[in-house]
Amino acid sequence: MLKFYSVFHLNLAYSSIEEEQRPEVIQRCYWPLLKLAQDYSCPLGIELSAYTLETIASIDGSWIARLRDLVMSGACELIGSGYAQMIGPLVPAEVNAANLRFGNQGYEKILGFQPKLALVNEQAYSAGLLTHYLNAGYRAIIMEWDNPARYHPEWNPIWRYLPQIACGQHGEEIALLWSHSIAFQKFQRYAHSEIELEEYISYLEGHLGPQPRIFPLYANDAEIFDFRPGRYHTEAPLHTPGEWKRIYQLFDRLSCDKRLIFIRPSQALELIGEEGAGNRLQLESSEQPIPVKKQGKYNVTRWAVTGCDSMGINTACWKIYNTLKSRPSASNEDWRELCFLWSSDFRTHITERRWTSYKKRLDSDQSRMATGVVGATEKTTQPLRENLSTKKDLLAKRQGRYLTVETRHVQVRLNCNKGLAIDGLWLGSTEGPPLCGTLAHGYYDDIAWGADWYSGHIVLETQGESKITDLNPVEPNIEKMEGSDDIVVSTAIPTRLGKVQKRVQISATEPMISLSYRWEWEHMYIGSFRLGHITLHPMAFERASLFYQTCNGGTQPENFPLDGTHVSHGDPVSFLVSASGGVGMTGGWIAIGDRQRRLRVEADQTAAAVIGLISYQEIGNTYFCRLALSAGEMDDTQRQNRIQLIKPKNLEFRFQIFLQI
Repeated sequence: MLKFYSVFHLNLAYSSIEEEQRPEVIQRCYWPLLKLAQDYSCPLGIELSAYTLETIASIDGSWIARLRDLVMSGACELIGSGYAQMIGPLVPAEVNAANLRFGNQGYEKILGFQPKLALVNEQAYSAGLLTHYLNAGYRAIIMEWDNPARYHPEWNPIWRYLPQIACGQHGEEIALLWSHSIAFQKFQRYAHSEIELEEYISYLEGHLGPQPRIFPLYANDAEIFDFRPGRYHTEAPLHTPGEWKRIYQLFDRLSCDKRLIFIRPSQALELIGEEGAGNRLQLESSEQPIPVKKQGKYNVTRWAVTGCDSMGINTACWKIYNTLKSRPSASNEDWRELCFLWSSDFRTHITERRWTSYKKRLDSDQSRMATGVVGATEKTTQPLRENLSTKKDLLAKRQGRYLTVETRHVQVRLNCNKGLAIDGLWLGSTEGPPLCGTLAHGYYDDIAWGADWYSGHIVLETQGESKITDLNPVEPNIEKMEGSDDIVVSTAIPTRLGKVQKRVQISATEPMISLSYRWEWEHMYIGSFRLGHITLHPMAFERASLFYQTCNGGTQPENFPLDGTHVSHGDPVSFLVSASGGVGMTGGWIAIGDRQRRLRVEADQTAAAVIGLISYQEIGNTYFCRLALSAGEMDDTQRQNRIQLIKPKNLEFRFQIFLQI
């Protein structure tokens, strides 16, 4: 026996739908969905944000009334997602909590009740989100099986057919239902006449088993049936006489098969006590800290650092967030507006008109709510002559291509032939190998790793051009901070696109250095733009306890062990997709190290809303471990006419490296 449930995702903020097309979407897509629930005795899950619910109510109140009646009769089930469709692992914890709170208020106001099941937005999951769902009163979430299972080979494949329990890293637990990307893509192919009914039925029959199973027939967009948003050039043509008609025929056929039973999503939770159900699972992994639905090209970088200036608009949202957080008088309307601005659909295949409208609204809100918000300020400096110790515990010394600066808590060796790349960094103690720095060519006895692995540098790679780095010979300026004993080493680094102003500040009072970059470029290529590389020295950290730690939308850090793994967030998925994943750094920091000590990297997200990319590979008896911060990647969300030279807009980037013990 196979029990089916379906969840249709409704989204009038869909990136490729113009606002004037919304009534057409309601008529062509949303009404046929209610007809399916009403006329075919097939209880459905209908998921929509409170923003979409509000928008439908303003256009067609009768649809809202019909939905309410169907939910009350049991023919439909409301599935929640929050006020706006945000990518939770990329958004600060306070904003995630506000989004679910405002969502519940909207559901209650318009429908008179609140959902108890949530579909994780875009199936972009992190362990830190569970607290928010629990606090908002949800009893279960729906998340994709395919990607988490890929990095958990210890899972029994049978578990995909039964409800489980998703576990956070700090004791959080919530019931879990599965969606399946292959399953919903098969459903779409049938509806679009790419496969015929018998072939699709044969696929479904392949999921039958000797014991009762549940299976998500569909869990994706409703707007793609009898309507084409115009997102892709490869979209299937509209089927005649109709795609909803084909869906009705499918449900008719399935309802006649006694082996197959339609249930509401919440009814699937009744099997939580069956054998093979109720396993406590952690869906995240070191290799994929933020699982996302579908194939590898569809990963979290599309909403973070690709798309339509995703990093730029995320940076603006961070500025507004920092203002609201520090302003007790900030209104609920201000916070709700920020949730709207952080919606995922503004960051991908948005139309030109909607993009123009959004940018105007974002700029206006930033001017209104984030006036005067700036990142870390830089103090004025006083000159310090080379080779001159101004105090007994303060030294800056040039030896050949290396400049070594030493204070009471820091020693850093900078390579002047390579744009002040960090050759070695000691924090807290100068004994033993540096914590991070450069692993020179030949360090690894493996030709695949026969390169120089630097730290503290930038790399810009784009299609059809040679890479641009700041690894060029420079003459440094050495200065002393006014009012402190901190040392500042700065330089202007020539590149093919113009100068990069680089600044390294070495603390005299704590184990910390700060790095900042400012670009004096007239234009900049769209491509993979990575900064702040930190290459760990393998002799400085214990491999067995090596891990990284950060926040991905939650209130508490998430930990990811590295020993025995192969992590490659920055590896390309294809020629067109430059990265395969990353971490949200929604607390503004990421730490990497072992059980005794770690390096904590803090980035100013109001200057550039970067994400973290971890690389870890075991090589013989040693390992390679590196953190990079990404300010830009490439994927299919960048339309061809935008893959041009763009203005860098005075791009600035700042981060700090601390020692934590």
